[in-house]
Amino acid sequence: MDDIRTLKPNQLDALREVANIGAGHAATALSQMVGQTIMISVPTINVARLEEVPPQLAEPEEPVAAVLMHMMGDLTGRTLLVFPKRTALQLAAMLCRRAEPAEEFGEMEQSAIKEAGNILSSAYMNALSDFMGMMLLPSPPSLAIDMSTAVLTTAYLQFGSDKDYVFCVESEFLMSDIDEKLRGFFLLLPDAASLQAILKAVRVA
Repeated sequence: MDDIRTLKPNQLDALREVANIGAGHAATALSQMVGQTIMISVPTINVARLEEVPPQLAEPEEPVAAVLMHMMGDLTGRTLLVFPKRTALQLAAMLCRRAEPAEEFGEMEQSAIKEAGNILSSAYMNALSDFMGMMLLPSPPSLAIDMSTAVLTTAYLQFGSDKDYVFCVESEFLMSDIDEKLRGFFLLLPDAASLQAILKAVRVA
C-alpha cells in the first residue's frame, strides 16, 4: 500500500486536473443556486494518512462542518467535504440569500450546507467517474458538526482505520460579492480495492 507515497508530481497533477474539472462543474451549479458568480480552484491535492489530515483542515479547537457521503458503484469508499465553521456559515448565508451569516448552525444553515456538500461531492465524483471510465453513485449526504479530529475519527466515518489513505483536495471559493477566498477540503477515502484502481488509472494517465 505504501506505493501511494511514490506518486510522481505528474501523477498528482493528473488527479488535480480531475479535481479541477469537478470544481468547474460545482462552481457552475453553486453560481446558479446563489445568483452570483462563484469560482472554485484547487490549489493543492495531496495524499496522507487519515491520522495526519486534521491539522490541514482547521485549528484543533475550531469546529468544522463536514458533509459525509458514501461512494457506491464500480468504486467504493467515502467522501467528506469539510468547511471551517466560519466558511460554512458564510456559504450557508449565500445559499439562503441572506446578507449576513448566522452565528450558529440552525436548521436552514444545516440544510444549505448539506446541499452545497451534495453538489460539490457529486461534481468531484462525476469527474473521477469520467476519468476512470467507471460508474460512481453518491449516497444522500449526512452532516456532522464537530472538531476536525472528531469528525475524522473512524466512528463518524464507519471506515477502516487511522492508517488508511486519503486524497485531500483543497478547494478555494472566490465569490464575486465577497472580496476574500473561502477554503474547504474535499476528502476522498477509497476502500482498498478502489484505491488500487485509482492508482492504476493515474499511472497510465
